[in-house]
Amino acid sequence: MSSFSSDFAPVVPLDATFDALYGLEVLEMTEDVARARVLVTDRVKQPMGLVHGGVYASIAESIASGATARAVVPAGNMAQGLSNQTSFLRPILEGTIHATARARHKGRTTWVWEVEITDDQDRLCALVRMTIAVRPLPQTSR
Repeated sequence: MSSFSSDFAPVVPLDATFDALYGLEVLEMTEDVARARVLVTDRVKQPMGLVHGGVYASIAESIASGATARAVVPAGNMAQGLSNQTSFLRPILEGTIHATARARHKGRTTWVWEVEITDDQDRLCALVRMTIAVRPLPQTSR
């Protein structure tokens, strides 16, 4: 998993996060577009053999939050998921999950992203609308 930004110092090392657990690989991350993928293994499936819907939602939240953070952390803010609305359109059973997030609104206190989740055949499998809250970074005592 690649880092979010050279300006971003995570509190938890990225290789120890939930994203590392399910295998998120960030391919591109700017303040306008983020792309990632996850290899389909049994660990990301539900008992019927389909990729678990929570994986799609997690990918979307991680890349939208990360891309927002990349833009707002240098100004003393942080980014955190506020709303995640995921529509499941078709299952993924094998191969790779591909995700592309596009910023649709970049406001002072919220950013809105649309995330398309596709399979290896470039078929649309899920659509996600992510709202990210932008808040001041907590003050740390020195």
